[in-house]
Amino acid sequence: MAKLSEPPISPHLKLVDYVETLASIFGELERAPEEAKAGLYLEQCFVFRGLGETKLLRRSLRSARQHACRVHEKIVFSAWLRYEKREEDLDDMSLMTCNGRALECPKAALIDGYSPITVFDPCPCREPLDNREMASEECSTSSVTRDDVVFCIDEEEVFCNRENIAALSSPFHAMLFGSFTESQRTKIGFSHNGISVQGMRAVDEFSKTGCLEPFPPEVVLELLTFANKFCCEKMKSACDKCLAALVRNVNDAVIFIEYGLEENAELLVASCLQVFLRDIPRSLHHPQVASLLCKSEGRKRLAMIGHSSFALYSFLSQVAMEDDMKSDTAVQLLERLRECATSHRQKALVLHQLGCVMLERQQYREAQNWFEDAAEAGHVYSLAGVARAKFKRGHTHSAYLEANNLISRYKRAGWMYQERSLYCCGKEKMADLNSATELDPTLSYPYRFRAAVLMDENKIRPAIAEINRILGFKVSPDCLELRAWFCLALEDHDGALRDIRALLTLDPNFLMYSGRVPADQLLRLLSQYVEQWTKADCWMQLYDRWSCVDDIGSLAVVHQMLENDPGKGLLRFRQSLLLLRLNCPKAAMRSLRLARKHASHEHERLVYEGWILYDTGHREEALKKAEESIAIQRSFEAFFLKAYALADTSLDPASSANVIELLEDALKCPSDGLRKGQALNNLGSVYVDCGKLDLAADCYVSALNIRHTRAHQGLARVFYLKNDRKAAYEEMTKLIEKARNNASAYEKRSEYCERDMAKADLSMATQLDPLRTYPYRYRAADAVLMDDHRENEAIAELSKAIAFKPDLQLLHLRAAFHESLGEMEAAIRDCRAALSVDPNHADTVELYNRVSCRK
Repeated sequence: MAKLSEPPISPHLKLVDYVETLASIFGELERAPEEAKAGLYLEQCFVFRGLGETKLLRRSLRSARQHACRVHEKIVFSAWLRYEKREEDLDDMSLMTCNGRALECPKAALIDGYSPITVFDPCPCREPLDNREMASEECSTSSVTRDDVVFCIDEEEVFCNRENIAALSSPFHAMLFGSFTESQRTKIGFSHNGISVQGMRAVDEFSKTGCLEPFPPEVVLELLTFANKFCCEKMKSACDKCLAALVRNVNDAVIFIEYGLEENAELLVASCLQVFLRDIPRSLHHPQVASLLCKSEGRKRLAMIGHSSFALYSFLSQVAMEDDMKSDTAVQLLERLRECATSHRQKALVLHQLGCVMLERQQYREAQNWFEDAAEAGHVYSLAGVARAKFKRGHTHSAYLEANNLISRYKRAGWMYQERSLYCCGKEKMADLNSATELDPTLSYPYRFRAAVLMDENKIRPAIAEINRILGFKVSPDCLELRAWFCLALEDHDGALRDIRALLTLDPNFLMYSGRVPADQLLRLLSQYVEQWTKADCWMQLYDRWSCVDDIGSLAVVHQMLENDPGKGLLRFRQSLLLLRLNCPKAAMRSLRLARKHASHEHERLVYEGWILYDTGHREEALKKAEESIAIQRSFEAFFLKAYALADTSLDPASSANVIELLEDALKCPSDGLRKGQALNNLGSVYVDCGKLDLAADCYVSALNIRHTRAHQGLARVFYLKNDRKAAYEEMTKLIEKARNNASAYEKRSEYCERDMAKADLSMATQLDPLRTYPYRYRAADAVLMDDHRENEAIAELSKAIAFKPDLQLLHLRAAFHESLGEMEAAIRDCRAALSVDPNHADTVELYNRVSCRK
């Protein structure tokens, strides 16, 4: 227990009532002018990041980019999106290469003004050059002009057209056509104006054609200085645009940005800044880049040209903290972020993050000060940071009082009790940890601590049972590590190896024993004490674990198989499927990319590319990859991918028939029973949707014959649709008895039994996996159905889950109950929060409009 690490203070926004904040931001978005919306979407993104909702925070970032009006905002948000999705692109593209999507295109980001491009629109820069673009870029060569004025530079003469030069700016017009003596002269001395002969000839050429294409960069830079000096706005804009297009890498950007800042060339600076941002975090280690971005003088220089913002330094500080929380770079960038903060939410966030960084750097006095400032700015969670800093300074009783005051003053939350538990002991500590789990079952520390206590009391099996509670719905390396130590205490080397292999799949560089022992080193040591499996043994073990829905066990077997065959793309693909089941999308994407990398054939590589596209929301592109693969070779995986993507894209009868045909084609191709069982299960589901129950039952039975245990659920549905609830219930009972992870089975079985038994099954489902929302919704609806006056009880039931999970259906249902009670303000709040999760949910939009009118 003494070796158990305490839970870290999160560096993100952690709100006592995130629903209220989301609703407030949504309301502000409704009223905000277009130019203010990007900043509000960014604040919404911060809320979702604090909730751990990766998909939602990315959607908010996309919305911020979509509503960005200024070039500066566009380059920041497009680079930020690229950074968040850095492991999902199919190819390692160069910094300024477009991936084909408009919101992330570096060229589109350099176009000023609001453009309501949709999220997945293809980028215009990938299309062939059309007449519209040709017309906008074409130089004027239609008229011939007579040179009637000469500019003398040193001893050389540059012949120009008076009218064309005068048209460049008001100062030139005044000089050549005003009351100055130059207006009467055909030769004008121009030697001391900072322009070379070559530069002046370029000025003449531009005055006649409006074109800069023939000139080298050094001449264009000279023209930029000249344009600034003589107020030639059109020439300056052309130079700015021309130079911006020349920036391709960090070295270019380092050189050009100094010219841009000196000459106030906004687009050139934007282009250079964009390169730095798209090369992050590597660019932050470049001395000149770090000096510009991290120092106060650099921020002021950027601000003078409109390229300093809260969004910019939010992105930079996030990357710096992820790269090295203790670094001076992180501190400096947070200081710059503080200088940019304007709203109370922005100030609270940056002050809290400064506290977190100082806490990591063991500067506890400074950390406490920052946390106190953040709390004063309205971030209640920072009071936990105040308590932690006091504790680290040796003031345990003061820390306890701080945490105790937190619980007494604010709406109760799981993290409050978790924090207070750190500063007490015995029964009081255990009571706090139990309260923390009751309020927020997703917190892992209470489970780990209770398990560690049991281990210290030599109650090893109860300790394993305790840690299994959270591993049943939330898999993390630290919990797997703890269970591995417990298994070693039982001399269960197979169990320990299973968990070490699983955690290495999640994090290949994981360090065990408080960061002192590489997990792969311990794996090699333990492997000497267990029987070594052959390839055939591994496949048999995989079948056994797959059939009993033991996803962690299956993951461990696949890891062992990859040790013997690391270049096997198919095994990496299986690994990614298991990781998705365990809700580990980042690790799943890494495995899928490795599958693509190690694909032995082109048609196989195309399938993995298709799955990458599908998992990132590009379903049409995934379909195309599947079709390309089928054109090369008919394979199970290609047909399965196409069927899966098509089923998700359209549900009309013609598409259903197509999906059936594709799955039947897949089943005719060679594959193993694990994948064929999945195909049969999917085919059965399509048959059910089409009303072909007998054919569906045949598919499910065939799947069960090859040990695809999940087919029990589909067969139960068939029995239910045939009005045989008893058989459906029995079928789900078989799944519960066979499956290691069976929370979903309990939930599904509840649909096939009487009310009391259903409530018992749903109670078990919540106990096994509190993240499943259907049981909460059922209990809330059941309370109201049994008694019209129990809406408050229903609201309380829904609020339990909403406290730790921002779920659309939960928020919508709670809003409906508030409406029925006449509580319009609360209903509007929940509708707004729900629409923050999904702005296009039709039922919530309708409810929101209704309650808004009633208010």
